Amino acid sequence: MFRLEHPYLLYLLAIIPIVFIAQWLLTIWCNKRLSQHFSKANIKSLAPARSTTKTWLKLIVYSIAFIFLIIGVSNPQSGSKMEEVKRKGVDVMIALDISNSMLAEDLYPNRLDRAKRSIQELFTKFKSDRVGIVVFAGESFVQLPITTDYSAAKLFLNSIETDLVSTQGTDIGNAISLCLKSFDEDSPAAKSIILISDGENHQEEAMAAVESASEKGVVIHTIGMGSIDGAPIPVYSRGNRIGFRQNKEGNTVVTKLNESMLRELAETTGGTFIRASNANSGIDFVFSELEKMEKVDFGSKIYTDFEDRFQYFLAVALILLIIELIIPNTRSIWWEKLFAS
Repeated sequence: MFRLEHPYLLYLLAIIPIVFIAQWLLTIWCNKRLSQHFSKANIKSLAPARSTTKTWLKLIVYSIAFIFLIIGVSNPQSGSKMEEVKRKGVDVMIALDISNSMLAEDLYPNRLDRAKRSIQELFTKFKSDRVGIVVFAGESFVQLPITTDYSAAKLFLNSIETDLVSTQGTDIGNAISLCLKSFDEDSPAAKSIILISDGENHQEEAMAAVESASEKGVVIHTIGMGSIDGAPIPVYSRGNRIGFRQNKEGNTVVTKLNESMLRELAETTGGTFIRASNANSGIDFVFSELEKMEKVDFGSKIYTDFEDRFQYFLAVALILLIIELIIPNTRSIWWEKLFAS
């Protein structure tokens, strides 16, 4: 297994295109200023030995060295030892509503982003529990199979947007059924589903799926996203808001939290309902309910020993920097012959 100890440092690579653009603009500016005062022949005679090509070559070599340097300080590591680790926890599937109504802004910054932040908060609380994610709108699919790899879970969570599902709607029943199928049937661990939605269900199968969960001993906790008064649904084009969703009559659609339905879904399985707000995501309460469930031992294979590989990348960076220093800015006979051919 390969990983980076400090992956956030890779954002520094964004500096490279900025440097190239700056160098390009500087070259254009300098040439323009010189051409205002000197002819091309005079400009060439001012610095006859200077090589523009080598200037760019040095910049390219320096940039490649910078890439290896950033990767090096990010500390690449390779897993060299895998062990069976005993864990004690419960199995949790998160059903996250990603229908367009989750873009409503009665929670900050909107319902979906507030829900994603709540799930991130939950991941930080998990120690040994297994977690998976199902996203749904008019249809459902497994975004993350059940796992104890919380780092991977966070990556999959960050990529969730409303356009992941092409069919709009809010089929809660289908989402719950898919969560039930995603559990490991052979696992003795207690099982729970956390349904995060505004509750605007447009299908009739929700209660049937909930009753199936209840029969299997799966507890469903629901977190309501939104307000009773509701809010309009923003419409975006190329990242810019262009208005709000309207119905066939041309009236602005207002999406409201269906608290009664979400509460009924939870209570049918012995779970709890909580309405999220800007101040309280409801995750602390739901986590406390999960902690009350009976935890069982289950094994999972994880890498327990990682070896640092940063030195190889830093060595390449150092060699490239030395090469960059050796390359002169002036023309040379062999260089002229190389490009003449």
